[in-house]
This record gives sequence, C-alpha cells and structure tokens, in this order.
Amino acid sequence: MKFHEQLNAYIEQIDCMAKEVSEQSGVSAATLSRYRTGSRLPDTESDAFENLCSAIAELARQKQLGDITAESVREQFMQSSDLRPRDADRLLENFDLLLATLDVGINRLSRSINYDVSTIFRFRNGSRRPSDPEKFASSVAEYVARELDSVRDRAALAHLIGCAEDELADSSVRYERLMSWLFGDHDHRDHPVSGFLFKLDEFNLNDYIKVIHFDDLKVPSAPFQIPNSKTYFGLDQMMESELDFLKATVLSKSTEPVIMYSDMPMAEMAKDPEFPKKWMFGMAMMLKKGLHLNQIHDLNRSFEDMMLGLESWIPMYMTGQVSPFYLKEPSNSVFLHLLKVSGAAALYGEAIAGHHAEGRYYLTKSRKELGYYTARAQELLSAARPLMDIYRIDNKNEFNAFLQADSEAIGKRKSILSSLPLYTIDASLLVEMLARSGFDGEEAAGIVDAANSARQRVLHILETSEIHVKIPLLTREEFEAYPLNLDLSNAFCERSVAYTYEQYLAHMEDTDRFAADHPLYLIEKASSQTFRNLQISIHEGRWAMVSKELVPSIHFVIHHPKLRRAIEEFIPPVAEK
Repeated sequence: MKFHEQLNAYIEQIDCMAKEVSEQSGVSAATLSRYRTGSRLPDTESDAFENLCSAIAELARQKQLGDITAESVREQFMQSSDLRPRDADRLLENFDLLLATLDVGINRLSRSINYDVSTIFRFRNGSRRPSDPEKFASSVAEYVARELDSVRDRAALAHLIGCAEDELADSSVRYERLMSWLFGDHDHRDHPVSGFLFKLDEFNLNDYIKVIHFDDLKVPSAPFQIPNSKTYFGLDQMMESELDFLKATVLSKSTEPVIMYSDMPMAEMAKDPEFPKKWMFGMAMMLKKGLHLNQIHDLNRSFEDMMLGLESWIPMYMTGQVSPFYLKEPSNSVFLHLLKVSGAAALYGEAIAGHHAEGRYYLTKSRKELGYYTARAQELLSAARPLMDIYRIDNKNEFNAFLQADSEAIGKRKSILSSLPLYTIDASLLVEMLARSGFDGEEAAGIVDAANSARQRVLHILETSEIHVKIPLLTREEFEAYPLNLDLSNAFCERSVAYTYEQYLAHMEDTDRFAADHPLYLIEKASSQTFRNLQISIHEGRWAMVSKELVPSIHFVIHHPKLRRAIEEFIPPVAEK
C-alpha cells in the first residue's frame, strides 16, 4: 500500500473530514490534498510528518478508537511502499550499473538534472552521496524515461530491470519502474554471467581440439573463384556472403590479421541448422591457418544476449589468437552495419534496424576497394577498447608486468578460488609437492619463484588495502571425490600438481597463519567448491580476472564496465550436500 492510500484509509476508518486532519496537524489544506492524491510525499524526518501522525491518533482517540496511537500510525505509514527509508548506497550502486549498462550520456544527463559532471563521477565511485537521494533518483529516472525511448533502448532497459519490453512503452511507466529499481535490492545469483563462468570452468581446450579433430584439419590450397566483387541480398545470400568471406580468407596466401565487426542480428541466420556449423568450421580454419583475429563485439544489446555471444567465443579465446574489443559509444538504433576485412577480401553489410532481411552485403577482392575497407576497419579498431586482455604462456612477461603495476594501486581486492592461494604455502611444503610430482630443478625453481613473487605483491598490497579471499574447506570425502591441484596458473605450468589430503590441510594451516599475521587479509571458507578449475580475482572498480587453472593456463583480465561489474557482483550458488 502506498502512503496516500494509507492516509485515506485512516480518514475513512476514523470517519473524519480532511479539514479536521489539517486543523489538528497544522498541515495546510493544499498540502494535505496533495498527500491524499499521491502527488506529494511528506518528509519522514520533518515535524509536519510527526504532527500528522499525532493528529490522526488524537482524532481516533476522540472517536474512542484507542488502538490507534501516534506510534502505530507512524509505523504503518513507514510500511508504505513509496515511503520506506531510501538506501543511498544501494541507489548509487544501481545508478552506476544503469550508466554502465545503458547508453546514458553523462554530459547530457548532468546538464538535464543540474549536477556537475564531477559530482556524477563522485556518486559513481562512492566518494560522495546526494543530499536528497529521492530527488536525485527522481531526476535520473525522469531523464532516462524521457530520453531512452527507442526500441533498442526499451529492450535493454527491460532486461536490466526485469520486465517485458511492452510494459515500458509509456514513459510514465518507465519512470515508475526505474524509481523502484534504483532503490531496489537485486539478487545477482541468477545473473547471466554465471553461465559464462561455469562454461569457462568446464571447458577443456585439449578435449575440444580432439572432438573437432582440429589437429587433423588441413588448410586447403585449391583456388576459390569468385568475381572481384559480388553483391548479396536477402538472408540466404547474406549467409552465403559470410561463408564466401571465410573461404576467400582461408584459401588466400595472405597471413594479415583479420578485423571483424557486426551489429547485425544473428538470430535469424542461427535458425539455419547448417550455417552455424559451416561458420564455426570456417573460423576454425582461419585459426588453423595461424591468422590473428581482432573481433570488435557489439555490446549494445541485452546482457543475456551479450553473455550468450561471448560463451560461443570461448573456444577461440582459449587459442590466444583472438583479441576481443568493444566500442564505448554504442551504434545507433536506426542503421545496422557489418565490416570484415582480411588480407584477401572485405565484406561490408548494411540494413535498417527491424528490416535485416532486406539488407545488402558486398564482398570485394579488388585491391583498391580492399585498401579502402582495410583503412576503415583499422580506424574502427583504433576507436575500440579491449574487452579483455588475454594472457597465455607466450605473453607471460606482460602478465607479470600487469600484476606488478597493479600492486602499486590502492583498492580493495577479492577472490573466489577453486584451490588455495599459492602465495600462502610454506616453501618446504611446496618443494616437497613438486619433487613428489617429478619436477626437475629448473622447473621447480620457476614455480617457487612465481610463488615468492606473488607473495611479495600481496604483502605490498596489504600495506594499504584489504584482500578478501574465498577458499574451499573440504572434508576428506569431498576431497576424495574431487581432488585439488596446486593453483599454478600464474606460473603457466604445463603440468598439474595434485595435493594429498594431508598436504591440503597443511596448506590450509599455512593460509590461516598468513591471515593471522596480516589483519587486512580476510578469509572466507566455503563448504563447497563453486568452480573446479577457475580462479576469480577482482580489483574493485578496475578489473576482474578469470584464470583458468586447467592446462593450458590462461587469464582473462576484463575491463568492460558492464561485464566487470557483473563479475564483481557474482554470488556463487550454494551447492547441496
């Protein structure tokens, strides 16, 4: 029940006139009228609100309704859905997520709601709070409801706040839904990022290579004959153009990197049972050829669609031959574009949003046109930002440089680990485990060095910043069902080192001692494993890193604010015993 409904219910229950309430409380007749229609809410910290509660209680006493007191009236009013105390911290968290998810220009927003841009940034990083959270939220909701009115905007907003798109057709409804969402406490346990993380946890590159017979693939050398240029219309021909581009690229002698971008919807083409298989085969052939792919993702879509798209790219990310990017400024909601360029061909497509099937694709091998489209693709790439940095053993030095540089930055860190942190293990236990696993002197020394370097970085961070780590606490039965390995992902070790249960307990004791010696190092012990082969490390507000422990080790350092924020807010599900 809302405040105005509760107020009117009291007036009806007491059987009094609004004029009597106004005179008894000192609230003007005009203000009381606005209260009763819902066009205005009282300040719950004001004398006027307290006087209103006392007035209703006094009028009830005069009518011999003794169960109605000033305190009960106040308590009942405070239960009103639109009068509950607003949580400024939650408001700012959701405001930050709103800006990260939707195409809300901060400069235009700040001008519209009369806040400095610098103040908006302070709200987002939590260093400042609005003096009037209700007014700030109302201004933001009014701006977003008014300005974000395209089909694509409404679709993104519907996914964000969890409702059907058709419910947001009216701007007044958008405003009400946004106001409720901005102050809401949202459960992120079923967030689409969970599917991405669990699929990455389960993915085994070596098994995948065997399943698709990647090692047996032969890059064909037979010439592929198409005219110097060809135009395609309709969905069937559009699918043909995509495959023709892949064929022209694979069968050419060029080893130039490939740049690909598309904001075209793929749903219709994905319905064809053969096209996805042929497209994936063509992509695999480009990787087999050794080409490097610069993929510019279109993230101006629902979070669910974005995560599903990223899931399909996991196998290619794992090869280290794909560099993912995104454009900070979203594409417009009217025109759709596609641009793919290799050293052999260029494919350009265009359509009107909502009329994808009536679009046009153009494939060319002409040297002059290829030069033009290559320049455009490189300009597009230069305007893009890395979606994530991907580190494998071949760029181990860059990864260590990243970690070292980040250790100098102040900020809270947290981790969700599937094993125990390597930097807390006693040196003698580590040497014992490596020797037992058959590591020679040089290999063992490299892992010991990696452990020592990690420990020094963590100690340096703990001088100024808190680290919160979630680790698995397993019974012997659980351990025997799913044995743990040392987390050697930072060492890029090509072999696994398994614990015995006794070694696991000894390392746990080492970790407890480390926490006892360093007050800013906080341990949370989970009675189940969220992941088997995945470590999640977060520097709040800066980056989120997903590290794959299973050989070959790989690290995804994610910068995109929407994806980073989703991983920061990821709440591991509780596994049933």
